[in-house]
Amino acid sequence: MPSDEEITRIHRPISRINTDIDDLSAEDRARIEDAVSVVRRGRNSVVGLGLPRVRQPLLNLRPDRNA
Repeated sequence: MPSDEEITRIHRPISRINTDIDDLSAEDRARIEDAVSVVRRGRNSVVGLGLPRVRQPLLNLRPDRNA
């Protein structure tokens, strides 16, 4: 688990970036959102987080019958 200091150290630049993004025009924000989407799509197709995928349980189409 990261320490409070490590968490604060990461939160500070994130807060600064969010403040700077809020100061941008709507057009510039849209460009940044598009660029972020491109990077995330590319990263997701190459790098997995190593988390197992959880499938949804199958629906019981006939609840009156037992298996």
